[in-house]
Amino acid sequence: MTLFGRRIPMMTSLIFWLLVWEIVGRLEVMFLIPPITSIVAAGLNLVQTASWQSASLITLRAFIYGMALAIVVGVPLGVLMGRVRVIDNIFGLWVNMFVSAPLSALVPILMILFGMGETTVVVTVFLFAVWIIVLDARAGVMQAPTSLIEMGRSYGASRWTIFTKIILLSALPEILAGIRIGLIRGVKGVVIGQILVSIIGYGELFELYSRSFDMERFWALTMLLFAAAMLLSAGVEHFEKRIEYYAGVR
Repeated sequence: MTLFGRRIPMMTSLIFWLLVWEIVGRLEVMFLIPPITSIVAAGLNLVQTASWQSASLITLRAFIYGMALAIVVGVPLGVLMGRVRVIDNIFGLWVNMFVSAPLSALVPILMILFGMGETTVVVTVFLFAVWIIVLDARAGVMQAPTSLIEMGRSYGASRWTIFTKIILLSALPEILAGIRIGLIRGVKGVVIGQILVSIIGYGELFELYSRSFDMERFWALTMLLFAAAMLLSAGVEHFEKRIEYYAGVR
């Protein structure tokens, strides 16, 4: 970012809004917005409590199971849709519909099907994440360079070799981009699932803090979730850039 001809670090914007937040909190304009320093102090105390640690384990377990299922199902389905027209015609409409649909409305239906336990949260994470993974894997496979495929055929490469050495490797950046976005959507899904369906994990803590108007801990927990989602996204994005460079060099 450039201001008056001088380059300003991106972190400056974050610091500015944190200062605004602190001032608004100190002025007590709204009781829902406590000072940022109080939120940080509450967050430091929160991570030391047994309730937060237990809730984190429950939330992390549901998130990992749901995301693993979304990747295992989404990547192969997207690759098949990109390579086989019949499968693309069968699943294309449904995938596009679920990507744009308000999935939160389906959570009560999941509660009826899977009950009030952790299984419903896992399924919710899966539904939030899988569709964007499918679409990006499909796009990556369909955008594989035709010239490389033709060159492989001209040198007598088998279909399996062309698929694994050319198509799949060239699609890896798009596949990782879909997984990165799926991770962010999965964080949203695990919180929504825990709040709306089974009040466990972070959903239980959000419910407790909102009912008791403990806004310091409420905002501290929210910021911890945002930080976790950003770190996950940044980690996958770093790996994605390395793969993209490798694919470009090839």
